[in-house]
Amino acid sequence: MPDSMLFNRRTFSAMLLASTAACARSVPDSSPPEEFVPQINFLDGYGPIQDGEYHLPGIPDTYTQGINRRMTGEYLGEQSSGTIDVDPYAKFLYNVKSDGTAVRYPVGVGRQGRSINGGATIKLKREWPGWTPTQNMLRTEPEVYEPFRSGVPGGLSSPLGSRALYLYRGSRDTYYRIHGTNDLESIGNSGSAGCIRMFNQDIIHLFEQVDIPTKVHIRSREESMRVDPENYERGVELPPKIVSREELFGTSTPNADDVELFTDS
Repeated sequence: MPDSMLFNRRTFSAMLLASTAACARSVPDSSPPEEFVPQINFLDGYGPIQDGEYHLPGIPDTYTQGINRRMTGEYLGEQSSGTIDVDPYAKFLYNVKSDGTAVRYPVGVGRQGRSINGGATIKLKREWPGWTPTQNMLRTEPEVYEPFRSGVPGGLSSPLGSRALYLYRGSRDTYYRIHGTNDLESIGNSGSAGCIRMFNQDIIHLFEQVDIPTKVHIRSREESMRVDPENYERGVELPPKIVSREELFGTSTPNADDVELFTDS
């Protein structure tokens, strides 16, 4: 489905069957049966990507069903053009354009009580960023974060995925990020410790359009209910996941975002 499909608040549209016949044989075939490999389908814009030295796998279409995918259409929010408008209750991020449209991306957000709110500004953006736990993370959950005290370098194992946009208030780093993730299940749900997650393909798409600085607005509960009541509180709250350092570095495509980020306030 192309990402140019129009959307609005009221309308959203959303197996291949095959059969084979074996030829009759006069002598039984004693060769072992071929292993069945299920076909994986990707929507347009969500296929595999070669990004520099890194090969990003595609996002299977089981994760991009219905509205849980990138779409372009009329912007119905309340922010000015050039703003990134995030709805943590409907689990969407809007890149607002000057012509009255927006590119809408599905996101994963923090569990209840751990999400950023209000306004911020993107003052830094990085490709394949590394990650280091904050002092607050080490202090509050040492059993989770102490193994990562020295940090995780940028790459396929980084909890920040393929790209990261860094949110500031004034000159202060909030330690919140808009970033990629390998934890596909989290998109459209609440499950992180506060940052705004996107499919890696989507954060790459957004990254190329974001100037420095860019204003970010995080919708309040009341604003979400007023602007997008149909999608208010979509998704579920996922339980926290914990991976060991061995698990994180022992695979090329880990659920790396299970190592979570939250504010150091």
